[in-house]
Amino acid sequence: MRHGDADAEIPEGLADEARPLTTKARHVLDTHFHALATRLADPAIVFMSPLVRAVQTAQIMAMTLKYEGPMRVNRVLLPDMPVGALEGLIQEHAGQNLILVGHQPSMGALASHLLGMQSFPKPVSPGTVIGLERADAGTEPARFSFYAAPGQPLLEAIEP
Repeated sequence: MRHGDADAEIPEGLADEARPLTTKARHVLDTHFHALATRLADPAIVFMSPLVRAVQTAQIMAMTLKYEGPMRVNRVLLPDMPVGALEGLIQEHAGQNLILVGHQPSMGALASHLLGMQSFPKPVSPGTVIGLERADAGTEPARFSFYAAPGQPLLEAIEP
């Protein structure tokens, strides 16, 4: 999942990492996650980037879904981290239902990598959730489950 839309202004005296979600994004994400509740049910762990906008997105998702399980900040979800680092995190938790909250281009690159595609065929705009299923061994490409961008119809199939 990509974090929601962040405020364009960088807080005074801080860096880009501190940019929070916009008020509108908070409402959009709540509505979006409500609509996806059955698809996002029962994660074993939620991992998120340490940037404020990703943490806030994960918190809204957790509150919307009434999720009370572990939520962990992880550096491999920082912007522009290599897919290999993200792949390692997934392998460490093979067989578990994970939610990863990160940034572009990392989230789109990870989805295309796991699906065995050159690039992900849809935009990964703020708040987009891409559902994938993967066998424990990770030797085969993942299976596409759904694509959900806020305000757009949910897709259960995509064309490469």
